[in-house]
Amino acid sequence: MGERRRFEGPSDLHLHSLRSDGTEPPAQVMTAAHRHGIRTAALTDHDTTSGWAEAADAAVSLGMTFVPGMELSTRFRWRSVHLLAYLFDPDHAGLRAEMERIRTSRLTRARTMADRIGHDYDLSWDDIVAHTTDGATVGRPHIADALVAKGLVADRTEAFAHILSPQGDYYVALYAPDPVTAVDLVVAAGGVPIIAHPAGRAGLLPRALIDEMLDHGLAGFELDHRENLEAGRRTLRRIARERDLITTGSSDYHGLGKPNLPGENTTYDEMVQRIISAGTGSSPVYP
Repeated sequence: MGERRRFEGPSDLHLHSLRSDGTEPPAQVMTAAHRHGIRTAALTDHDTTSGWAEAADAAVSLGMTFVPGMELSTRFRWRSVHLLAYLFDPDHAGLRAEMERIRTSRLTRARTMADRIGHDYDLSWDDIVAHTTDGATVGRPHIADALVAKGLVADRTEAFAHILSPQGDYYVALYAPDPVTAVDLVVAAGGVPIIAHPAGRAGLLPRALIDEMLDHGLAGFELDHRENLEAGRRTLRRIARERDLITTGSSDYHGLGKPNLPGENTTYDEMVQRIISAGTGSSPVYP
């Protein structure tokens, strides 16, 4: 852990597989990343590490470095806050228990939403299960895919804008820990926590909350991401300079689930090395 190696080629540290809400197996995600010129990649499925082994094997076979990661769900008041976590111990008791609680909530939420939607549309729970795989973190994207397959919406975008909208009658809130607690859990597990796409349309988190997260071990921000707005990025870059934080850039690739492509944003080698040097819960897998 913390081993210094020379990185060659771009790094994309935010990729999803069908183990959460992507559309491709972990190995295929690594192949897609390699095809787009990525040479260091992290699999960051939502609230699960079930794709790590497959992704690592595929990455190494392609001559890539694999960085174990995850996107942990958290909640601040009404809004969802996603926390990228790198190089943590997947068997850490506290973090593992919280991951399981979130995943259980996702399943209960999805079933409740399916029941509500089924009263008005031709959609069943079996339709949704057909769009998941064993070990997958079930979520709204799987319901969206089922709606598309049934011809009820054109694509995921339409599903999220209408039937699955938080303002709609079918929506059910997801349990998630508060962001400070989540940072504590990742740090306790030896991981490196980074706020994902922190400058999107919902606006920046309150400065007091950001400072509290930093005081608890938040390592930085994912600044180069297609959802971030420039005004927010400028503010966060200033904070990053003041606090000497890690800044990353990533694609947030989901296969066919989003238009994002591997490598459309990448992370500087220096920042990748800082993540690797700080992580003590697990290790990168080198070719």
